[in-house]
Amino acid sequence: MTILLWGWNHYFEAVWKAAERGNAVPARIVAQGRGVWRVAGDFGECPAEVAGRLRFAAEEDADWPAVGDWAAVELRDQESAAQIMEVLPRRSRFVRKMAGKKLAEQVLAANVDVALLVSALDGDFNPRRVERYLTQCWESGAKPVMVLNKADVCETPQEKIEEMERVGRGVPTCAVSAKTGQGFDNLQKYLTRGQTVVLLGSSGVGKSTIVNCLMGRAIQEVKEVRESDSRGRHTTTAREIFALPGGALLMDTPGLRELQLWDADEGISQIFVDIESLAAQCRFGNCRHGGEPGCAVEAAIASGLLDMARLENWRKLEREMAFLRRKVDPQASHNEKKRIKQLMRGVNKMYRDTKKR
Repeated sequence: MTILLWGWNHYFEAVWKAAERGNAVPARIVAQGRGVWRVAGDFGECPAEVAGRLRFAAEEDADWPAVGDWAAVELRDQESAAQIMEVLPRRSRFVRKMAGKKLAEQVLAANVDVALLVSALDGDFNPRRVERYLTQCWESGAKPVMVLNKADVCETPQEKIEEMERVGRGVPTCAVSAKTGQGFDNLQKYLTRGQTVVLLGSSGVGKSTIVNCLMGRAIQEVKEVRESDSRGRHTTTAREIFALPGGALLMDTPGLRELQLWDADEGISQIFVDIESLAAQCRFGNCRHGGEPGCAVEAAIASGLLDMARLENWRKLEREMAFLRRKVDPQASHNEKKRIKQLMRGVNKMYRDTKKR
């Protein structure tokens, strides 16, 4: 494959020509494991390692090469190995807070055009989880498409499709069965030549089976989910790009046990625009939607226009982002501490006034 078939376009051509890079050549990161990368370009494919100067310059985990990145590489050993010298600016990136206690950003996929957010129509069906994925996806710069797999085992697929469409609020939704091939014709319009498409979802939703179905052959290991709770086990351990027969580039990622948000305020506003529009109609500007008079949000819940579970998920994601801002942004932390001090002064004054009376 030439570099054009890996998704090289005018944008990256312009970026490349804007600087002098010596003997380096452009290449794409097509696979990423634990400290191991594989790159592809006009020279073919080969393993790669990160050059010392890039290791030194990478201040955060997000600065390290990620699958989908375009990079400047220097070839070694008669083009059988490469060193990654520089990562070119990303057009889009799907990120999350790194799993665990460390407060750092982790890039799951870079330079993606379309994100296929895979959910399963079995016992693990979870609209609230999809809201979380959609929130981060809108921040990524990629176009989201909701894919509901395992339609062959669902007794009421149309009901669940309609429920997910209410969650997506205009995001395209496709119901498929990777086992039988049902619904895959609807996916083809998102798999155009030169486009990079990423599969994202929890373990057990069937991403590896979808890859095998789209490739027309078994290239990914598949395991059955647990019958007790429909939860899956990791079968994909590395992030990798596959060239589909039609010319699209499909990126598979390991199943995520958790997706903690990172810098997703705009994504929250995009996904929960209905709640934020209702909140703007409340009688009080600082309404917390918890019993205040004239609350438009609570009125919508009472009338059945808004799902209580959706409101609780919005609150949860808002709290998550507020916590992250306090921990990562010193100014936000300072403002939060100042707000709490003012609140406590007000509470103490109220207590003293009550005691006097």
